[in-house]
Amino acid sequence: MINNSNENSMMDDANSPELNRKLMGYVSQDFVRVSDQLKDASYQIRKRGFSENPIFVITNEEVDLGVLLIGSTEMTNRYNYRASFMQEFLDRKLIGEESVDLFKENYKNADEYCCLFALIGDFSGFIFVPYPEDN
Repeated sequence: MINNSNENSMMDDANSPELNRKLMGYVSQDFVRVSDQLKDASYQIRKRGFSENPIFVITNEEVDLGVLLIGSTEMTNRYNYRASFMQEFLDRKLIGEESVDLFKENYKNADEYCCLFALIGDFSGFIFVPYPEDN
């Protein structure tokens, strides 16, 4: 997923160094506010057999990708979070068929990490963010 170019795949930016620290700071601050809901949604998507690879689209604009799960400002958050999964990304050719194995290979444990597909400003790419540990 990282550093494997593919015209039909938007997977090159996964936790890329190009993701500027300021943007990652905003995403991290926002993620903490909604992480419990995203973790539960990830579990439900997997438990109900929709997908073993939930993807949450995080954006500050309206997009027609996934289903709105948490709207911006709903929980004092800044971004919209939309629930999706790998098959939708394949259907929309955001992940090329030839990249499926690579995506699955690099997909982190969904119980520990949230797979975000960020569409924020000029940045678009996958980010894996660890869920906060329960204390």
